[in-house]
Amino acid sequence: MVVAMEVDSESNLLQRKQSLYHSLDESFEIGKEVYRGQQYSQIYYARLHLMRTLLYSLLPNWKPHLPVCTVLGLEEGKECIIVGTLYKHMKLKPSVLDEYSKERSAAPLVQRHNFTHPDDNLVLEDESGRVKLSGSVLLPSTYVTGMIAALHGKETSAGDFLVEDVLEAGLPQQIERPIDLGEDKYVVFVSGLSVGRSSSNPLQFQLFVDHITGHLGDVKEQNIAAQIVQVVIAGNSVEVPHGLLNGQNLGSKDQSRLFEPIKELDILLTQIAASIPLDIVPGSSDPANFALPQQPLHRCLFPGSSAYNTFRSCTNPHCFELDNIRFLGTSGQNIDDLGKYSEANSSIEFMERTLRWRHLAPTAPNTLGCYPFTDKDPFYVETCPHVYFVGNQDKFETRLIKGSEGQMVRLICIPRFADTGVAVVLNIRNLECHTLSFATQIHSLEEGMM
Repeated sequence: MVVAMEVDSESNLLQRKQSLYHSLDESFEIGKEVYRGQQYSQIYYARLHLMRTLLYSLLPNWKPHLPVCTVLGLEEGKECIIVGTLYKHMKLKPSVLDEYSKERSAAPLVQRHNFTHPDDNLVLEDESGRVKLSGSVLLPSTYVTGMIAALHGKETSAGDFLVEDVLEAGLPQQIERPIDLGEDKYVVFVSGLSVGRSSSNPLQFQLFVDHITGHLGDVKEQNIAAQIVQVVIAGNSVEVPHGLLNGQNLGSKDQSRLFEPIKELDILLTQIAASIPLDIVPGSSDPANFALPQQPLHRCLFPGSSAYNTFRSCTNPHCFELDNIRFLGTSGQNIDDLGKYSEANSSIEFMERTLRWRHLAPTAPNTLGCYPFTDKDPFYVETCPHVYFVGNQDKFETRLIKGSEGQMVRLICIPRFADTGVAVVLNIRNLECHTLSFATQIHSLEEGMM
């Protein structure tokens, strides 16, 4: 869809650039899956089968001289390689009993942001059994339950497996990126709009909408706005007053308050969809299913914006291609959960780990809710994206990482817009990105490039 953008003279029109869009969300759609009371063991088996086959194919180039054993086949003092699922015993990990005692106790338990402890230890498990891991090579603070790895080591007299080296899956194969797209085209990422929050500033988002649709700035800025070919809203678009969600029947006044944020969001999205292709991804605070993969927000919530063929309601995680550039991203739950159960210097480091482990959400279903798939693990990263984004983070971060086979991936942490007023702009020609900052206050207004 080509949209004309008005400038000062009615006879002088700017044509918005176009890109070829292809959705790859099919693997994240629940579709015809039927829940028949199945447990989560099957998704772990599917993950282990996928990853073990992959790791076995990497062993000849890693340590071909060593035999591969099962946990049950370990012999004391004999060096070998074992492949399995890591499980982390955590002293501070919350339990249902803790939740129950919190309800019964007058003094509530202290809410922690991170549950790691120096006494945490790792166990490796396969179909034959499990063995405790020891040694300084495998740091419990770095790894989480659900990650698959190949370990080189030997069994000790104490019955532990002394790890001497670790093989992770590494970045998957990547489709070749077009060498020269010829012209600048931009994708704009924004997350954490939190429309409906009492402290949110509607002027901030309206400025953002006016800027990207070409209604602000001079002809030069409008020319740049005309090069925006896609907008991605990465979760937590609305925030419903929690007091209303108490399980009781709502009166008409409360029903109106509940739906007001969504109506306001639809008005803003309609302005974008009338000008630019728009993908909206659900987040933890949006009216969507809780468990990953979250299914698309229903189009009936957006009567205005869904009337445009540029409006797309997508899954979380979300995967798509734009001019043969592959994008993969989430609304942030997978990275936030890694931050609770492991340690890293930044969110971008967690992102890099998920790619090198070839798994978007290794902590699901242990500590992160997900659907109990029986024959697949949709979070397995089969093809390496060119751009990997995560929404609802504390601050903007970006990094360009490289794989052993020449893969190049642009990692982007998208900050919460309601807190920071910051959106992220990516040039798909060269994968360079920068921020747009719309910091507004009652008495001052700032809009600029950071």
